[in-house]
Amino acid sequence: MQDVLAGVWRTLTGDALPPVSLTGDESVLPGTFRVAAAASAGVGAATLAAAELLRLRGIEPGAVGVDARHAAASILSEAFLRVNGEPPPSPWGPIAGDYRAADRWVKLHANYPRHEAAICWALGVPAQREAVAKAVAGRPAAEVESAVVTAGGAAALMRSREEWLEHPQGRAVADLPLVEIRRLGEAPNRVLFDSDRPLGGVRVLELTHVLAGPVAGRVLAAHGANVLHVGAAHLPRIPALTMDTGHGKRSAFVALDTEGGRAKLKKLVARADVVLQSFRPGALARIGFGPDELAELRPGIVTADLSAYGWTGPWARRRGFDSLVQMSSGIADEGARAEGADRPVPLPAQALDHTTGWLAAAAIMTAVRRTVEVGGSQHVRLSLAGTGRWLDSLGRKDSGPSGVDYAAFADRADLVEDVDSDFGRLTRVRMAGELPGAPPHWDHASHLPGADSAVWHPVAT
Repeated sequence: MQDVLAGVWRTLTGDALPPVSLTGDESVLPGTFRVAAAASAGVGAATLAAAELLRLRGIEPGAVGVDARHAAASILSEAFLRVNGEPPPSPWGPIAGDYRAADRWVKLHANYPRHEAAICWALGVPAQREAVAKAVAGRPAAEVESAVVTAGGAAALMRSREEWLEHPQGRAVADLPLVEIRRLGEAPNRVLFDSDRPLGGVRVLELTHVLAGPVAGRVLAAHGANVLHVGAAHLPRIPALTMDTGHGKRSAFVALDTEGGRAKLKKLVARADVVLQSFRPGALARIGFGPDELAELRPGIVTADLSAYGWTGPWARRRGFDSLVQMSSGIADEGARAEGADRPVPLPAQALDHTTGWLAAAAIMTAVRRTVEVGGSQHVRLSLAGTGRWLDSLGRKDSGPSGVDYAAFADRADLVEDVDSDFGRLTRVRMAGELPGAPPHWDHASHLPGADSAVWHPVAT
């Protein structure tokens, strides 16, 4: 795991790995892919990036440490979440899931009403699982995938690793770095607000949804950032993920489809230090909030773009989610082959989403450090498919059953904590990563969506 983290740190900074303690081993999560190693590397990179920001402030960070079991729990955080002692509603829609087509498997993502409607329109069926299964069974998987995507939905047929490597999008992703940090334009060196936390006084405007982006914002909040999540009142949300990823953030609604809403967003950007967004590539640029426009509005800003399939190639603007990327890129197929299963076998967690979120937080903190040391605006880019390609490159470990053995987490008192929230009493996974100089923590639990005003508030540092 040390070598995996060293490779990530070199990608982020170009430097050798600083001292860091890695404890535990990869057996905590099953399967052939090195998911626990990837999770530990994500947690380690973010914690080391926070440590470097402390050093900029003249604070000794202490001995940075990562425990593999805690890192694994962090990428299973929604599975550990409890509300008043009970699991939250399942995030999966009633017709979402894997279906056997005429020639191979296909996954249909239907966790949002508009995606469910696209599936029903494309297949000509009502929103009933049996009807969907019958319609899919009579068609080639590629035809189902194409019809659903064309209708504005989200789907992916199960490809092998070899097929993905030969696919135009697979080749495009292979040419992209795991993390890209590039200078956008000139700006004076940033002066950090006086604080004893790595990101104290740093304003983060978060325009994200689902998981990878919200996880990144959650990590930044734990290291002291003033994070304002901006969504829209009319858009659906997944309650379990909203509760699990909103810790330490405020939540406001802004209607970006109106002139007044866009004007309000410009005011927020003008005072932001970081803009973190997970719209599809080009979506924000079309309404005047692309990376270059953001750098003009706020010279010295750090912008971070997260996408499903990368920022180049024929699928750059395709809707995608962790489970779909696993299907497209050969991960689910390899899992099935390793177990001798007759259906897709995914990773034991939404690991692409979570790990991308941790890596994005590490990249953002690294970019913030660059704005202090050398100035300029900075642009960060990552993708779920890029994280999947990196995971594939780490090699394999001895296989185990696909399901998580929660016996490893049976005594989880050291991993979770109870907090009061707007949703009730929450049991959540504690923030992972040891940083003695400024132990990461959230100042408050998740807020109800839209509960806060869309303005920057001063925060305690």
